[in-house]
Amino acid sequence: MPSTERTGEIPAVARTDAPAVPGPVPRFLPWLLVVGGALGLVSAFTLTVERIELLMDPGYTPSCSINPVLSCGSVMTTPQAAFFGFPNPLLGIGAFAVVVTTGAALLAGARFPRWWWVGLTAGSALGVVFVHYLIVQSLYRIGALCPYCMVVWAVTIPILWYTLLATLDTLGGAARGLYARVAGYHAVPVVLWFLVVVGLILQRFWTYWSSLL
Repeated sequence: MPSTERTGEIPAVARTDAPAVPGPVPRFLPWLLVVGGALGLVSAFTLTVERIELLMDPGYTPSCSINPVLSCGSVMTTPQAAFFGFPNPLLGIGAFAVVVTTGAALLAGARFPRWWWVGLTAGSALGVVFVHYLIVQSLYRIGALCPYCMVVWAVTIPILWYTLLATLDTLGGAARGLYARVAGYHAVPVVLWFLVVVGLILQRFWTYWSSLL
């Protein structure tokens, strides 16, 4: 048997191009990015259109103003809806376009470098931080919920989580080992995360919800 010293072959334990750890995450991640990103993109675009309509006609009632709690109009006119000096949905249009493009490219067989996954995870993390700021503002400052905004909340959380798992997988070494341990329970953090947010919404507006029963 020839030695690796004579042939120059890299021993298997030292290879850096080992295949990704088998698991459910790599298989459905492209679809999550495409579908979740598309839902976020459509919601952000619709909010932008509704905001333009409201600017043109202050008496306009947005399509997502359903009742005193589910009321986009109440949210759109607040300073929080333009945190950076322009409507927040414009950020979503750009960000979700990147997410959808990444998912579509993965479905087409593209492979992205490690820095792309790190950047996508960092961008998703910033998005989740901003989303949770808006959740707190909607619940405890504005006192109303925007249905389209809630769609953005719902897709941003799993996009961050599963993008993070994919990034751990690409980093190799201890990070890939951590991914392998978490992948078997990958849905648990997302489910718990959603339950906390839903619980806060129910608690904050319980008086109104209970009046509907």
